[in-house]
Order: sequence, then structure tokens, then C-alpha cells
Amino acid sequence: MFEFEIQHQDGRARVARFATPHGQVTTPMFMPVGTQGTVKGISPQELLEIGSQMILGNTYHLMLRPGEELVAAHGGLPGFTAYPGPFLTDSGGFQVMSLGHMRKISEHGVVFKSHLDGSLVELTPERSIEVQQALGADVIMAFDECPPFPAEREYITNSLERTVRWLDRCLTFKSRDDQALFAIVQGGIHPDLRQHSLDLTLPFNTPGFAIGGLAVGESKAEMYPAVGFTTARLPANKPRYLMGVGHPEDLVAGIALGVDMFDCVYPTRTGRFGYALTDDGRLNMNSSAPRRDLRPIDEDCDCYACRHYTRAYLAHLVRAEELLAPRMLSLHNLRYLHRLVERARFAIAGHTFDAWARGWGERYFKGPLPSWFSETLDASRVDALPTRSPAPAEM
Repeated sequence: MFEFEIQHQDGRARVARFATPHGQVTTPMFMPVGTQGTVKGISPQELLEIGSQMILGNTYHLMLRPGEELVAAHGGLPGFTAYPGPFLTDSGGFQVMSLGHMRKISEHGVVFKSHLDGSLVELTPERSIEVQQALGADVIMAFDECPPFPAEREYITNSLERTVRWLDRCLTFKSRDDQALFAIVQGGIHPDLRQHSLDLTLPFNTPGFAIGGLAVGESKAEMYPAVGFTTARLPANKPRYLMGVGHPEDLVAGIALGVDMFDCVYPTRTGRFGYALTDDGRLNMNSSAPRRDLRPIDEDCDCYACRHYTRAYLAHLVRAEELLAPRMLSLHNLRYLHRLVERARFAIAGHTFDAWARGWGERYFKGPLPSWFSETLDASRVDALPTRSPAPAEM
């Protein structure tokens, strides 16, 4: 259970198999976000057809509605949602940041005002694990705080040290052996604080590690070095999960730096706003260009929308505010990201990843690569730093 086997490596990019109780997945992979037990507008059968391997659910939202007891009565998220594959649950730590105006943090945990009715809700490391165990996800996350950007160094330091103390409490409370608990490395964009978080977190030797606290407002030129610094120091024999990241260029850069798992609401939210993802950038279906275009969104895409509908038809649905429009655009956008990581895996296996990534980038950015993207690809060709096993540090 939870065996992680690297099959191919090209620079720091790698292809691996990750075994879970609900099935084996191949990384690198993108995980669609089903915050409330559903990927908005997309059925479980459609998710399987487009190549989804693992779905993300959220502890905070499912705890409030419908409640973890009801999900457990269905046998966990697979039975509740009718999606038969693996699930990963976010611990609620992101809501510590996103609901900042509605919460109070202490050493014990976080007290929220429910976004549903304003009632007070307490989420502690123990409560987060209790809910995640009831939800029955294959991979569960340690309860953490995701600091906002920008934040003072002192705030980030205190936050990451408390996150490690919370990790200890999560592991002490956890009782199910059929769930892999991932620790989360914080530290913002500061290398020394990332190292401090690594020093404190790695000794817990969890089955996988997540990179948190990024994609929260910093520039890509700031984010990518933080990702590369962290992946180079994480164990090579365990999965690495970059939380909340899903723009196409971020997936390609993250894969180059050795990331295995990604998630983000970006493809479905973008679809609901009337945008389609392509190798040529985002296509605005609200603009005039697609209104008489008889081509599919992407002639190379095999999703239902691209196989059956023209850009003109989908643009008509968007303007008419028909429900089929956000469904089909979301379906396409998810399939685009799945195809993107599939192409990356193929290039890694063939030891052509760098050339593929640069070619993809030149088309996507319509010209020379941005410096922050090309420098990331350059860095990915440098061998990863040797992983060390630091002794537990004082907190």
C-alpha cells in the first residue's frame, strides 16, 4: 500500500507509479478539485473518460455540509460520490488563509465563522484528521496554516513552526493504516525559511510531502525558485505534491522541477467564465473571434466537446448562458491538463522533456520564453541536491 516507484527520469522530471487502496495512479498527474464532493458540472463517468486519476475533496466544506457522518455512511467519498478511484482531502488548512476575515488562530486550532450560517466552527489537528478518516480518502493532509502573501518573516516563521507541532498532533491522532498522511512544507518564498520548515518536517518521514504556501499572490519568478529549492531537498523516493497550482505553464515548470502531483480549481473556474485552454493560450469564447469559427476548440483534443462541437456553437452557448457551455468548457479544460501531463510523461520516458517543454512554451507564449520559465527549465537540468535526513529540531 502507498508504494511509490519511479519508472523514468529526465533531469529532475520523473514518471512514477503511486499505489493507493482505490487504485494505482501514474505521476506526474493533475487532480481535479471536487471541493464539496463533486467536480462542478462533471459526472464521475466523464472524469474517468477524460483520464482523471485522483479527485480532491475538502475537509472544511464537507464537514459543514453534508457532514462527515453522512459521507461515512456511504462508505466514504467513493461510495458517496460514485467516483470509484482514489481521493485526496485537503485538511482545511487553505481555509485558514482564505477565510482570514472569519477566523481566529491559536495553538489549539482555528475557530471559524461558518460561511453558510455564521455559526462558530472549531477545526483542530485532531478534528481535521477525524473528519478526513470518516471521509475515507486515500491521501489525507496534515492540518496546517497557509500564510497569506505578502507576510512578515516573523509571521511565516511562527506559522510554519506551529504547523509542524500540528503535524505531530495529526500523526498522534491518526488511526487508519489505509490512509497516507502527507506533511506540508511551508516557508513562503524565503529559502532559509523553506529550509527551516524542511528541517522540522522531514524527520516525521510521512509517506509523501506537499509544498504549501505558494500560488497565493506571489509572482511566478518568485514561486518557481521556491518550488525548485524545496523539491531538490525532499526525499526522491516519495511523492511530491504542489498544492493549489494548475495553470498550464505552472504544471510544465513544476514537472521540470520534480513535482509529481498538482491540483487547482483553475480549469473548471476558467471554463465557467467562458475560457478554453489550448497550446496557443486561453481562448476567450466571449470574444468575437470564435463566433463563426467552425473548428473545434483544439483539433488535437479527444474530449467530447472537441469531438462534437465547433467553437462557434460553444461561443453561442456561452453568449446564451446555456448550462451546457460551462460543462463542456470545464470538461475540455480538464482534459487539456490531463493531456498536458500525459505528453510530459511521454517526453520524460523518451528523455526529450527539455526540448518538448521549450517547444510547448514557445507556442504557448507566442515567442521567446519568459525568463522565469526558461530559467526554470535551465535549473531543472541540474542534478537534484542530495537528500539529507536532519535530526529533529527544537520548536
